[in-house]
Amino acid sequence: MDKNILFQSFNINNTELKNRVAVAPMTRISADQEGFVTDRMIKYYRSFAEGGFGLIITEGTYIDEKNSQTYQFQPGIALDGQAKEWKKIADAVHSEGGKIFMQLQHTGPLSQGNRFTVETIAPSAVQPKGEQLKFYLGEGAFKRPRTITKEEMVDVKYSFVEAAKKAKSAGFDGVELHGANGYLLDAFLTEYTNVRTDEYGGSTENRVRFLVEVANAVTEAVADEQFIVGMRISQSQVNDYFYKWSGKEVDAEIIFSALGKSGLNYIHVTEFEAWQPAFEGSETSLVSLAKKYSELPIIANGQLENVDRAIEMLTDGGADLVALGKGALADHDWVNKVQQGEALSTFNAEATLHPIANIKDFEIE
Repeated sequence: MDKNILFQSFNINNTELKNRVAVAPMTRISADQEGFVTDRMIKYYRSFAEGGFGLIITEGTYIDEKNSQTYQFQPGIALDGQAKEWKKIADAVHSEGGKIFMQLQHTGPLSQGNRFTVETIAPSAVQPKGEQLKFYLGEGAFKRPRTITKEEMVDVKYSFVEAAKKAKSAGFDGVELHGANGYLLDAFLTEYTNVRTDEYGGSTENRVRFLVEVANAVTEAVADEQFIVGMRISQSQVNDYFYKWSGKEVDAEIIFSALGKSGLNYIHVTEFEAWQPAFEGSETSLVSLAKKYSELPIIANGQLENVDRAIEMLTDGGADLVALGKGALADHDWVNKVQQGEALSTFNAEATLHPIANIKDFEIE
């Protein structure tokens, strides 16, 4: 297969990415206790840019001093001082020729470490499935959240907007709104975590409404030809791996069409295996459905560290870029290695993510 497509440049608006390969957002809980960037994080993110990745998307970053934090030692963008420290990472990536987007996250019902509050909020007061993740310093069942009020929803939109402004001021090239994996925005989209009876619950059109409102608010505030706003979307969640949209392609059409008209510049689709059919009885991937119905640039994530798989997604799979998680962790220089025809490493989950998923010395030496 012709691997040259991996190394072609790609433009989102007037932001030119030097190739089609991105680092996916990955939680590494390596900030300090107050959510400030550390030297270890600067070296970590710089290493991916040195390794040839055209785009780096940061780990989920909390957006306020209320209910948004997900993990202990998670970085934040709630404070001007945090933004100032993040600028060091943006500058480091830019110095190596890469672009960097910050992923903005509100945890919703799935927090397992928030220094500002002990309570969690969600679309509805539904007990989350599963248990907290030990390698992210969690233990036992998730807390039962309380129902978010409409006034708090306005506050959350404001927090996303203000966080995006801070990221822009810190020199980032864009932001990615975390609408995936069971966190607050995705909890609105998920049928069993959203049992509201107002205009934000019930039909798929209602359940996607808050995601669209947040996208509208952020894009109106910060998006321009040089600053990009995207959103990450998934079916599966960190605590419910096999969840699928019950409406199948009808749901996909409603969700991606609405997001396509929301002002977003791209959608980042993550599935366990990005090329696989999205739904039982279908032959079409969620990536292809996102492309068809949103008509936006699409980033695909999900087991694409295999070079041939990545090429297939870019040529026939509906993706404009591929984002690597495990592949990037195994080889911070994945892009350079592929370009030079070198053998790729096998991801060692035990060494990299256990017992705690923080950044290890061997990753930044």
